Amino acid sequence: MRNLMNAAAMSCTLAMFGLIQCASAQGQQAPLAIPNPHYETIPMEITVNRPAAEVWKRVGKYCDIGEWFQIPCTITSGKDGEFGAVRSVGNEILVGKTELSYTYTQPVREGRPYNMYHGTLEARPVTATTSKLVYTLIYDNSMLADDAARERDKAQRRTQFTRALENMKILAEDATLPPAPPRGQKGAPKQ
Repeated sequence: MRNLMNAAAMSCTLAMFGLIQCASAQGQQAPLAIPNPHYETIPMEITVNRPAAEVWKRVGKYCDIGEWFQIPCTITSGKDGEFGAVRSVGNEILVGKTELSYTYTQPVREGRPYNMYHGTLEARPVTATTSKLVYTLIYDNSMLADDAARERDKAQRRTQFTRALENMKILAEDATLPPAPPRGQKGAPKQ
């Protein structure tokens, strides 16, 4: 019995660290904060005429988003490229990385439902001299009013991030970016 109680205490302790969820006495998990999530995934990619390592060196630093989105970016906590680094763009936190990729999330905001937003940027080798930049977004859009609102939101995000991918390609291929669109216009990112 004592081992069973210790195991239950350990499970609840691990739950505090996000490793597992703590079950109630009946073995039920706590209800979801968003009872009916609708997870949207937006995969995007663009071919770049440079090797993946060169592409990543040019556009893969965590705050390089400022250059290819043409907005200010600073590291507000931690060190650029290290787990837990926070950048000023969306207060995004670096939560995963490989040699040629990183994944970030956005923090929970007071007064707003958490949409579990995550983004992954990767430079993927195709040949010895070409690569693909792959950008994938995932988030919960169940809090939007209806399917039409969800489709508008998805289209707006795809437009923003397609422009970002196009800018990354331009930069990685050693060209100059066109001027940024005025803030608030199509293609300009929201913050």
